[in-house]
Amino acid sequence: MPVVDISASAEEFDADPYAFYERMRAAGPVHRIILTADEVEPSWMIVGHEEARRALNHPALSKDWRTAGNFPEAQLSAVNSNMLESDPPHHTRLRRLVSREFTARRMEGMRARVQEIADGLLDAMAARPERGGDLIDALAFPLPMTVICELLGVPDLDRARFRYWSNEIVSPTSAESNSLANREMGTYLVQLIRDKSKEPGEDLLSALIRTSDEDGDSLSSDEVIGMAFLLLVAGHETTVNLISNGVRALLAHPEQLAALRGDLDGLIDGAVEEMLRYDGPVQHTTYRYAREPLDVGGTVIPAGATVFVSLAGADRDPTRFADPGVFDIGRAPQGHLAFGHGLHFCLGAPLARMEGRIAIRSLLERFPDLAEDPEAGPPAWLPGSLMHGVSRLPLRW
Repeated sequence: MPVVDISASAEEFDADPYAFYERMRAAGPVHRIILTADEVEPSWMIVGHEEARRALNHPALSKDWRTAGNFPEAQLSAVNSNMLESDPPHHTRLRRLVSREFTARRMEGMRARVQEIADGLLDAMAARPERGGDLIDALAFPLPMTVICELLGVPDLDRARFRYWSNEIVSPTSAESNSLANREMGTYLVQLIRDKSKEPGEDLLSALIRTSDEDGDSLSSDEVIGMAFLLLVAGHETTVNLISNGVRALLAHPEQLAALRGDLDGLIDGAVEEMLRYDGPVQHTTYRYAREPLDVGGTVIPAGATVFVSLAGADRDPTRFADPGVFDIGRAPQGHLAFGHGLHFCLGAPLARMEGRIAIRSLLERFPDLAEDPEAGPPAWLPGSLMHGVSRLPLRW
């Protein structure tokens, strides 16, 4: 099977990964790929929707790199003690304990506060004499960042420093900067958990420290650090790109923007789901490892192989979605994979959806003349294959 070398066309892929997925799907649902120039051995990527859905919950695909044997020299740190890097029964235990506190009721209880934060940010935007600026700096970053920090109980976190760490973790500019960001964030979280253990509050992080189930089981200090890492990074980075990608899609499709403005009550929920399907923030899953040979769509992935599932590729599969390259906020829901599927389905999906709906609705209500900045220049695409979006979104309002 030929190898698809995405690293050789990195800038083109960053700008339009969907053209790559379309060509790959046309040739089959699974491919050997090279994502980064420093890869020694090609990995595998699944791009078909049905195949992706099965793979996301397949017991033969492990998330625990510590037992896969692929990284014998890798050093385990506390931030790795999270649900995303574990398999059952360890994953089952972690998710059960975290789910006791990360409840739909707690998330729903934040609705008024999310609206309040959004309104404050929109007030600041409206007060700008230049009537324009970078929407990511003004709204898409500070809204989910403030929400997740307040939820976890870390309101004094240096936002600029955290933004650098988070960007380097999910869209690294180099292997060295990625490693440094992981280490620095890990050091910060170790101290944060120590402080929270001494002086707990009513926040989610304090609740995770003290939570236990009927058998008395509780999270270890490393597991709390791992969960804090996962919630802080995943809890804001995906929502930043949900908001910014969603606004970009609306501005690029004025008829859809007009329809949404004409019926915000009836269309906002479906609009956010279509934003997630059409140009979701996460392009593909993190690593999975084949425990045994695995037949995917007639192609056998060998035991020991590294496997990625392309959520974005699957959500543009024409066998699942009619006219998948068309942005249609009235599209009937058909089960997109933007939040994953199965065991590792995103725990924070309800919060991300709430923030996306509030941010985009409030933005459109406040600024009826929202438009792209004609002097903005070409988009500044995020580097890397994991996330898709822009680092800046200059607009006028």
